[in-house]
Amino acid sequence: MKIVVLKFGGTSVGSIERIKKVCKIIINFTKKKYKVIVVSSAMSGITNDLIKKSRLISKRFSQSEYDVLVSSGEQMACSLISARLCDLGFNSKSMLGWQIPILTEGNHSASRIVGVNKKIINNMLRTNVIPIVAGFQGINSENRITTLGRGGSDATAIMLAKFFKAKKCIIFTDVEGVFTTDPNNYKKAKKIKVISYEEMLEMASLGAKVMQPISIQDARLNRVDINVKSSFKNTNGTLITKKRSMQSNKVIRGITFTKNDAKITLVGVKDKPGVAASIFKPLSNNSINVDMVVQNISSNKKETDLTFTIKSEDFSKTDKLIKKNQNIKFRKLVFDKNVSKVSIIGVGMITTPGVTYRMFQSLAKKKINILVISTSEIKISVLINKKNIKKAIEALHKEFNLDK
Repeated sequence: MKIVVLKFGGTSVGSIERIKKVCKIIINFTKKKYKVIVVSSAMSGITNDLIKKSRLISKRFSQSEYDVLVSSGEQMACSLISARLCDLGFNSKSMLGWQIPILTEGNHSASRIVGVNKKIINNMLRTNVIPIVAGFQGINSENRITTLGRGGSDATAIMLAKFFKAKKCIIFTDVEGVFTTDPNNYKKAKKIKVISYEEMLEMASLGAKVMQPISIQDARLNRVDINVKSSFKNTNGTLITKKRSMQSNKVIRGITFTKNDAKITLVGVKDKPGVAASIFKPLSNNSINVDMVVQNISSNKKETDLTFTIKSEDFSKTDKLIKKNQNIKFRKLVFDKNVSKVSIIGVGMITTPGVTYRMFQSLAKKKINILVISTSEIKISVLINKKNIKKAIEALHKEFNLDK
């Protein structure tokens, strides 16, 4: 069978008119002789409304019941898509995660798909029934509904593509593909035709909101090519694939930024082995993600300054944890919430010298001060004042010829 997995995001199924348009896309693929597996998110806004209801009903809403509640939005969308296809003369049936079943393991609200029972879906495909599968959900070994985290419908689509050996996996969304940077922030941003899993994973992790990072990692591990495209415009999207399939003369492929960072500096920390671990252990135990870290060299071998970044919503909790930590001594705690992280990403920088210099020089020309630096093989991130985001993106976009 020539199978295609089509995943539709919340904005793509956000209204009855949009669902009707989605059904036309599905029918077009059946006319091309594909066996279609559809994965749907909840209609836009529905999941947020369900989360709000959970908070209003109880401050101690159990994680298990939370997953039952928030997974119900996909059920509604799938039923509407299936009903529309049936109305147009096509056989279709909505399928929830537990009905297939899609098997998961891990914590509630952050589970991972580990198996899919293929029998029911294969029978549907062989008899020309279009399955409309609820994304974002599965069932665990205790027979309880689980969810995969926000954006988890992408993971559902990717894993179905893997288990059914689909020819294509297409993620339909409200954008035309992956852009060099956020086009809402910089009008000259260009759509990227082909991007590697590694580059896309870095971009998603560093602020690009096109796809969930865990889903990109699933695609990379299982070698599932993904095509990201718009459900509103019939244009080519972006292919996410392995590095060997790419041809590009661009050293840097994309620029990302964040707006919800906070910088914390512990001044005059007593310098001794294990002090960094003592600082970060309570943060880890409280699920606070520490991002960029820099420690000054201790000139007197007695004191040092340690700076790190966290999400701004975690600041109050972090502040309290540090102040009550009896295992560390420091003179002063300094924080700054007016910071943003700007990153350049590209596999080309592995073999191209001078990228770091070009980035720093282009920012210096715009009088943008760098506060913290973090690097990996294919990305360089800098922390700057939040007011300089647009100026930094424009400078870097031009420096690395992404305008062309």
